[in-house]
Amino acid sequence: MGHPARRACRPLRAGRSAGRRPGGRRHPPWRSDRGAGRLTSQGTAEPRVRLGNLPRTPRSARAGDSGFFGPGSLGWRIDREVVVLAGATAAFLLQLADPAVAAGVAQHSNFREDPYGRLRRTLISTFSVAFGSTNRAEGVIEHLNAIHRSVSGTVPESGAHYQARDPMLLLWVHATLVDTALRIYDRYVEPVTEGEMDAYLRESLPVAVRLGVPESLFPGTVAELRVWMAERIAGGTVRVTPTARSLSESVLYPSRFPPRFVWTAAHLISFSVLPPEILRAYGIRWGKRRARAMSRVATVTRNVLPLVPGPLRYVPAWRAARRRLATGAPAHG
Repeated sequence: MGHPARRACRPLRAGRSAGRRPGGRRHPPWRSDRGAGRLTSQGTAEPRVRLGNLPRTPRSARAGDSGFFGPGSLGWRIDREVVVLAGATAAFLLQLADPAVAAGVAQHSNFREDPYGRLRRTLISTFSVAFGSTNRAEGVIEHLNAIHRSVSGTVPESGAHYQARDPMLLLWVHATLVDTALRIYDRYVEPVTEGEMDAYLRESLPVAVRLGVPESLFPGTVAELRVWMAERIAGGTVRVTPTARSLSESVLYPSRFPPRFVWTAAHLISFSVLPPEILRAYGIRWGKRRARAMSRVATVTRNVLPLVPGPLRYVPAWRAARRRLATGAPAHG
């Protein structure tokens, strides 16, 4: 029979039925239409988030500064897991499914030309807010707000005007990050109670407000958040446009870094938590057989993770934050 994880990956190996992309690269078998073209870039290079652009925190101020979250928070417990990073694809696809978000990325970034550079900068920002000192986190948020203030345009498919500082757009992006992290953690790390989910959401409120989401719009529970997200999808406010489909190709079918086995595994984990209608809209084949295989992978992952050494299991930013605090907190605390 073989190991569950290996069995789950077998359907993804390129076989005779898998088409080839230009240049001889094979299309992953989960793709249902292997001939979609790309839109040309309409925008300018995006401002880059570099560590050097952010305000430096004096060493004396950094020591003992737990930032926005800190030891004992649900944020640190969940966001430190490397496996949660595999949900980045899911969050990204959900974000692009808002036509205004897709238009903004297409028109105001170099994502098509440098998708993994964009991912790297996004991770720097995300981990600086999650695990950095208060000064560093506030610096990142200020930097992001400055970028968003200059982002506006027209959605090509509808002609609607958009602004990146639109509170509903900001809430949608925030919701995708919260929802995806919770789904991945609950499925692949350990079960999360409803109360813990709501606590994780509440912990993220100060960050969301600083980024421009009015507190009055913020859902009180994760259940409310998910109902709102589902209603936006069902009502057509969130829908996969040709722009979103084109942008998704750079991540779903990368031509180089990272190695294929890495992005294949990450994508499968992400696909397992996405709504079926979103998967279909992006042309991703996801049947019962693959869903059952990933359920077995999730079981194996939950059992194996406690045995994985910390340097492999947890993101470097969390380990650096613990060193900064020098609290001596237990690795699983």
